[in-house]
Amino acid sequence: MRLDKFICKSTALNKEQARLAIANSDVLVNELIVVEPAFQVHENNIIMLNKKVLTARSFRYLLLHKPANTICSNVDEIYPSALNLLDIEHVSELHIAGRLDADTTGLILITDDGRWTFNITLPNNGCEKVYRVGLSRDIKEEVTTQFKQGIQLQGEEKLTLPATLEILSPKEMRLTLTEGKFHQVKRMFSAVGNRVISLHREKIGHVTLDVEEGQWRYLTLQEVQSFCKE
Repeated sequence: MRLDKFICKSTALNKEQARLAIANSDVLVNELIVVEPAFQVHENNIIMLNKKVLTARSFRYLLLHKPANTICSNVDEIYPSALNLLDIEHVSELHIAGRLDADTTGLILITDDGRWTFNITLPNNGCEKVYRVGLSRDIKEEVTTQFKQGIQLQGEEKLTLPATLEILSPKEMRLTLTEGKFHQVKRMFSAVGNRVISLHREKIGHVTLDVEEGQWRYLTLQEVQSFCKE
């Protein structure tokens, strides 16, 4: 974790105040002055601010049912941030593990644990994401084989990783994939001559969306640990 982030996570200081304290040589890491905000610190380091040992707050893990017309960002832009729906302290310390487009609804995971996020988002870890997809045109049965073999996306050298496509009705699909390329789901269906008109994420790994739109809850310990590599 960055030193400035650790200070914010263990005090009431914001990022600007933390960086000022570091620049003023008020921060010691293992009894040595550190003046670089990006300096990486770890759990076994002793970090002191003005001669007081700091202890970081525990990591937090949440799920949120993201509504449409919200964005997976820490700041508002054209649309408001989905994090505005959280009524908890220190929201600025949180980030979203695996983003959704503004018009996409469903499950997002939120945390302040960067290593945990890495386990979810790294394609090689094989974390499955399940989406319910609405299409503009009827789909052909043979498309399921194409998705299983990999789709050639425009501008990409390699095929997508194998994905499972379940046809629920001619225009409604359930798609399971392990990647998270830019606009991947929309691009995959575009590559087979169709267009996504609705997109909803139902599940990430073993965590299933089980709250109403706009609502959130903390993950259980079992859910958190399901993303931790042994």
